[in-house]
Amino acid sequence: MPQVLDRIQIGMVVNGESVTIMAPSTATLLDVLRNGLELTGTKYGCGEGECGACSVLLDGRVVNSCLVLAVECEGSKVLTIEGLESNGQLHPIQKAFVDYGAVQCGFCTPGMIMAAYALLESNPAPTEDEVKRGLEGNLCRCTGYQKIIEAILSLAVRGADDV
Repeated sequence: MPQVLDRIQIGMVVNGESVTIMAPSTATLLDVLRNGLELTGTKYGCGEGECGACSVLLDGRVVNSCLVLAVECEGSKVLTIEGLESNGQLHPIQKAFVDYGAVQCGFCTPGMIMAAYALLESNPAPTEDEVKRGLEGNLCRCTGYQKIIEAILSLAVRGADDV
């Protein structure tokens, strides 16, 4: 006879909307986002926190959602790739990825964009080295990273002294 997992109620704010969901006590945030809330933009890659495909913002910081238990998110704010677009318009980071050819197969793209979003929120004028550090932990097998870096740098706010 299969073991029945305990189900728990989890309340959080996802992409600006309050949600309450019942999930197994062992469910990860990634499980809840993809299977419970049908937000499939966040990808399952390695399941070990090594590839960054599942990156989301949890209370403003980038996390690998495959490593976070959903129960740990009670009362938290979660931002996924779906939460960036507004009124059917791509977020400027999403648009820059398209404009700069930083999207190829697209599997890593949601995690890369969420890492870029967090970086630009904390540092609106990153250097190339800071962009590279901000993307650490996000792997891409298609682009070679240069177009991703260029897309992010295109959004960097430069002061008069930086020009």
